[in-house]
Amino acid sequence: MDLLIFLNALTALFVIIDPIGVALIFNGIAPSELVRARAKIALKAVFISAIVLVLFGNYGELLLKQLGISIHALRISGGLLLFYTAFNMVTSELKYSKGSDVIDISVFPLSMPLLAGPGSLTVSILLFSNTTDASEQLSVFFAVILICCVTFISMILSKYVKQLIGRTGDEILRRFLGVLLAALAIQFIFDGASNINL
Repeated sequence: MDLLIFLNALTALFVIIDPIGVALIFNGIAPSELVRARAKIALKAVFISAIVLVLFGNYGELLLKQLGISIHALRISGGLLLFYTAFNMVTSELKYSKGSDVIDISVFPLSMPLLAGPGSLTVSILLFSNTTDASEQLSVFFAVILICCVTFISMILSKYVKQLIGRTGDEILRRFLGVLLAALAIQFIFDGASNINL
């Protein structure tokens, strides 16, 4: 394993995925009362994301070329999906229910487009495409796995922040993060639209 490539990949993925930011967003949209359900959702989300990032990193560029889709179009579509999530975070009412029904948010919006979104998929393609041998590919692979593990731990621990700040603080934080997420979504759309070739 190449340590330098591993550290470069880890840094790039940490910045683009932002495990702490994802954990806070997860905290705002996941059911707070059901600890086991939260852990299951978080684990499923990072597992799916790890598979998508590794597979897309290795074969994504080829797939997009075959379909005639640019990476910039992927940014725009991911930004739109992300904006939809942000809009719901800002405008919807918080529900503190004790029921057993849990909405599975592991695939959307957690795994895609938050964890395995346009930015992280692009970075994954770039990281894997710059490798020349199995050792370097393994370094990038372990960086993806480690960042997913860090994200999972961050999501699990986010409930303690929620308990500390209470319902009022949680609602304020949720809406504030929704605004930031909307800005991130607009940035994805802007970057994609600026670079797309019509």
